[in-house]
Amino acid sequence: MSEIAILEVCCGNYQDALIASQAGAARIELNSALFLGGLTPTLSSLRLIKQTTNLQVICMVRPRGAGFCYTDSEFKEILTTAEIFLANQADGLAFGFLTTAGEVDTIKTRQLVELTHDYDAEAVFHRAIDCSTDLEKGISRLVDLQVDRVLTSGGQPTALIGRKVIANLQKRFGQQIEILAGSGINSTNVQLLLEATGIKQVHASCTVKQIDATARGNQVDFSYLLQTKPGSYEAVSKQKVRNLLAELN
Repeated sequence: MSEIAILEVCCGNYQDALIASQAGAARIELNSALFLGGLTPTLSSLRLIKQTTNLQVICMVRPRGAGFCYTDSEFKEILTTAEIFLANQADGLAFGFLTTAGEVDTIKTRQLVELTHDYDAEAVFHRAIDCSTDLEKGISRLVDLQVDRVLTSGGQPTALIGRKVIANLQKRFGQQIEILAGSGINSTNVQLLLEATGIKQVHASCTVKQIDATARGNQVDFSYLLQTKPGSYEAVSKQKVRNLLAELN
């Protein structure tokens, strides 16, 4: 039995959040497009979750899927959206700002951290850090900027593959910043990951693929455009959340 403690479930909408809550989760990262790795969610989703559940909600603020090098105009919109989320009871923000050189964007990160802390909320730097040119240097910079948590898979496709890197990061920064192990975590490998790293938190999607012949929107793949097969999307699985929580506790 581990001493872990926090599971952060990645949720793409209110329905995912409700499933996570019913399964026993206490904390989620809310975004709007799981298959793109998360985009900025809607304010209505946040409000509904806070009104109907006891979940801690970390809101993603990322207006486009693969971009971490935001323009000044995009960043201004991010700041506006971030403050709206925080004013509506978001428990924290997940963001990731890199320069075109692959380094942590100090100016943008500092502004988001200061805004988040003004609301006594958590500043979480998401897996953009895995795209940085120097992971350890980048996290050191985030410590200086007073980021609370960093979500990383050790610069690898999954946290299990990157567990040695995560372990080294924990040894150096564990007392200053909490590491959330990133992708590829499930109930069959989580104990191995915990034993190897000593992390205090894990971040997992716990999803299953759903099929919907009529589905449209940003959670659906584009097969329906070709009319070759029904559209599919990822949804949180109550059983997967329960299984993972059982292993963590």
